[in-house]
Amino acid sequence: MKIKSAEFVISNTDYTKCPVTKEPEYAFIGRSNVGKSSLINMLTDRTKLAKTSGKPGKTQLINHFHINKEWYLVDLPGYGWAQVSKKLKEEWSVMIKQYLLQRENLVNIFVLIDSRIPPQKIDLEFIQWVGENGLPISIIFTKADKTGNRKIITNIANFKNTLKKTWDQLPPSFVSSSAQKIGQDEILGYIDQINSKL
Repeated sequence: MKIKSAEFVISNTDYTKCPVTKEPEYAFIGRSNVGKSSLINMLTDRTKLAKTSGKPGKTQLINHFHINKEWYLVDLPGYGWAQVSKKLKEEWSVMIKQYLLQRENLVNIFVLIDSRIPPQKIDLEFIQWVGENGLPISIIFTKADKTGNRKIITNIANFKNTLKKTWDQLPPSFVSSSAQKIGQDEILGYIDQINSKL
């Protein structure tokens, strides 16, 4: 798939105010500072479509982008250790869960995992919640700038092995690097494959 157009549509805090459409929607979410905005920019071949920041918690709203006038990419707030108040974290959690559970045209949730670190409890708990609610999920291991790095390979293997303890069948997964555009073709091809079956 080639991204010919990527247009920002709307930001909001309420799933009921999301675009009224039957076009397929793909949500991207992960722990704060996992490289989500950089990945979105890499996938769409844009430099500033999603706002990047070295400070966790930059994304605070449900952000809709219309891709190729055919499907929507949704940038969701990160979960975890963003430097925001407990109250705001709770508001984000409610907002995100309502969107994920209620959005009828949501066809896949891409959960981003930092490949450079060992499995994190918060990531495993979120993926477990998604699975328990029967939501469609795929995993993207980010920041794999050195794909032959033994530590990265080990971390990804450990994450998958941990998931196997509670999952009969593992979700599809991808390895990516925004800096080197690793995973772009595979992830967009996967989206194209899903769209072709709808």
